Amino acid sequence: MKQNRREFISTMAVAGAAIPFASSLESYLPGPAEGKFPVRLFSKPLDSYDFGFMCECIAKSCIGGFDLTVRPGGKVEPASVETALPKLVDEAKKFNLAIDMMVSGIVSATDPDTEKVLKIASSLGVTHYRLGYYEFDNKIGIWESLQKHKASLKGIVELNRKYKIHGSYQNHAGTRVGGPVWDLYELLRDFPPEFAGCQYDVRHAMVEGANAWIIGMRLIASHIRTLAIKDFTWKTGNGKPQAVTVPLGEGMVNFDLFFKTVKELNITGPITLHIEYPLLEKGEEKLTLIQQQEIIVRKLKKDMDYLNIYLNKYQLI
Repeated sequence: MKQNRREFISTMAVAGAAIPFASSLESYLPGPAEGKFPVRLFSKPLDSYDFGFMCECIAKSCIGGFDLTVRPGGKVEPASVETALPKLVDEAKKFNLAIDMMVSGIVSATDPDTEKVLKIASSLGVTHYRLGYYEFDNKIGIWESLQKHKASLKGIVELNRKYKIHGSYQNHAGTRVGGPVWDLYELLRDFPPEFAGCQYDVRHAMVEGANAWIIGMRLIASHIRTLAIKDFTWKTGNGKPQAVTVPLGEGMVNFDLFFKTVKELNITGPITLHIEYPLLEKGEEKLTLIQQQEIIVRKLKKDMDYLNIYLNKYQLI
C-alpha cells in the first residue's frame, strides 16, 4: 500500500503517535558510526514508498544510508537524474543519511544516459556504483563474449576516471557474466581497481560454489571494492532445488569464513545490505504505514545488528 509523506504524517497525528520528521530528526539522530565498511541499504525493497518514509525506516534501523537504484524502473530514472537525484540527496541529509552508492543499469559508455548519470552522481557525492549485467553469447563463445564486454567496459572505465567514481560488477548466481566469479577475473584484470571492480556477493558466490567460492574470492580480491551481504538456504520446488534468500543468520552463508577472509585479504569498502526476503507478509500490506514501518524497521535492524556482530568480531569497524 503506497501512501505519500503528507498522508503518512496525517496518519501519525491521528494515531497520536507522531514522530519528529525531517528537520527535527536532525537534532536527535547521530547517524551510524562510519568506518572502513560503511553500510548502505540496497533501496529496491522500499522503492515503492515515499522517499521520506524510506529515510525514516533506515534511520531507525541504524543503517548509514542508501545504495540507491538509479536505473530504469528504479527510484530514480536515468532520464530524470539531473532533477530527481539532487532532491533525494538533500532529503537524505536531513536524516543524516548518505547517498554515496547507487545501483545502475550501465553497460555501455555510448548509452545516451551513461555519462549524464555518472557526472551528476559524482557531483553529488556518489563514490561507488554497481554496473548492469552482461550476457554470454553462445554464438560467438564464452571467451569471445568476455572480450567483447571488456571492450565495452573500457569506455565506462574512462568515464569513471573522468568523474572519479568507482563502478563495480556484481557476481550473481546464474548463467550471465559473473555467475562463476572466475570470469570476472578476465573481465576486470586489465583495468585499474580504483575505477572498475567487483561488488562481491557472498550469497551468490556460495550458491554457485558451495565450497569453491573462496577460490574465486581470492582470485579477484584485488578488484573487490564493495561487498553485498545477504543469506540464503536451499528449498525444493517442483522437484528442483531453489536458492531462497532469508534473514542474516538463518541460512547457509559461512559469515565467519567470509569476514575472516575479508580481513586476511585486506579488502575494504562500503557494504550494501540486501533485503531480498519479504519485508511484509501476506496481508500486512493492508496495515497502516505506522504499523508497516514498525515491521520493516524490526527486520532491517535485526539484519543490521547481525552484520555488526561480525564487523565487530573481526575488528572491521
